[in-house]
Amino acid sequence: MKKLQVLLLLFPLGLSLCAQKKIDKDIESIQSKVIEWRRYFHQHPELSNREFKTAEKIAEHLNNLGMQVQTGVAKTGVVGILHGKRPGKVIALRADIDALPVTERVDLPFKSTVVTEFDGVTTGVMHACGHDTHIAILMGVAEVLSKNNDFSGTIKFIFQPAEEGAPKGEEGGAELMVKEGVLKNPDVEAIFGLHIGSYLEVGKIRYKPGGTMAAAQRFDIKVTGKQAHGSSPWTGVDPIMVSAKIIDGLQSIISREMELTNEAAVITVGKITSGVRNNIIPETAEMVGTIRTLDYSMQEKLNKRMKEMVPAIAKAYNAQASITIENGLPITFNDPDLTAKVLPSLEKAAGKENVLLGKAVTGAEDFSFFQKEIPGFYFFLGGKPVDKEATLHHTPDFYIDESGLLLGVKTFTQIVFDYLK
Repeated sequence: MKKLQVLLLLFPLGLSLCAQKKIDKDIESIQSKVIEWRRYFHQHPELSNREFKTAEKIAEHLNNLGMQVQTGVAKTGVVGILHGKRPGKVIALRADIDALPVTERVDLPFKSTVVTEFDGVTTGVMHACGHDTHIAILMGVAEVLSKNNDFSGTIKFIFQPAEEGAPKGEEGGAELMVKEGVLKNPDVEAIFGLHIGSYLEVGKIRYKPGGTMAAAQRFDIKVTGKQAHGSSPWTGVDPIMVSAKIIDGLQSIISREMELTNEAAVITVGKITSGVRNNIIPETAEMVGTIRTLDYSMQEKLNKRMKEMVPAIAKAYNAQASITIENGLPITFNDPDLTAKVLPSLEKAAGKENVLLGKAVTGAEDFSFFQKEIPGFYFFLGGKPVDKEATLHHTPDFYIDESGLLLGVKTFTQIVFDYLK
């Protein structure tokens, strides 16, 4: 038994000591390339469904590695297929590749100066959520594994566009990739993804089994009252006042009807539009908002109560109101069995003391569309400098410590060998 334990310590990837040393050396030697790639993508960001140059550079790299490469997947996505030396399981690794309409304020040598038009507004373009690091990490993993393909199985490297959402009137992202069959031919049995975190210290990994990021739904409410002069509100029905009562009622669903010890839930009204003049009570008001849930039974109950409450509150004040709720992103759900299977790989890569069990996040992620089809595991990789304050994602000041990228390469590589062995 002791002899077996020693062997397991020596060969954590299920490989010979010589092979293990080569992989470790290849991972260490790839760091400068990964940083160089990240800086290129950071300096040349492209918005969702417009990642043309980004896709070209990714495809060129995968082709140079001798992979079977597919381009134009879900418009601008790239897929590389790497076969091991023996047949076996098929797994996928995913990185998102799009940037955001954000003007960068961080003073970097490779700062983005790209300017574009977005929804009729002139804006800068920036990798303000770390997708540039995701691309570079996965390109590094592809290179390491292509040099060390003595494994049983096949790996799909999925470089996905439009995670931040396709432009108006277009399809895109993971949902379109799934629709186009990215998980088929060969059929993928498990998928893995990561997200850099500007709030999580470099060297750390955070994970959660079950619901780890929220489902996101959009709702639209239209309130119809009766227009009147602002000096005599009793002659009309004020849709703005009714809207305020509806907002208050919606929040009572969260605070008084949701079992928040189970999972978190959020209703946010993000926009109200009504009226044209200070002394006119308008006829209509419109509200737009978002719903975030981490449990499908809670989501069903929340949707039901919103549809009941909105028209009922309006009626109580002699107004009318309608509500529509659109399904957006599903819950990013880490399959519990897969999570348990992958946890030792995280601990080998980062050290057990650096792997943290985290809480759910009410942000959303379209990796969830892959997880609706097959078991998937999604984790967070530390990118916060040890000696600096954390910056916020999706802001002009977003900043990532590049020294954390190598752990992403190491972790993905560890997951692959452990899962396929």
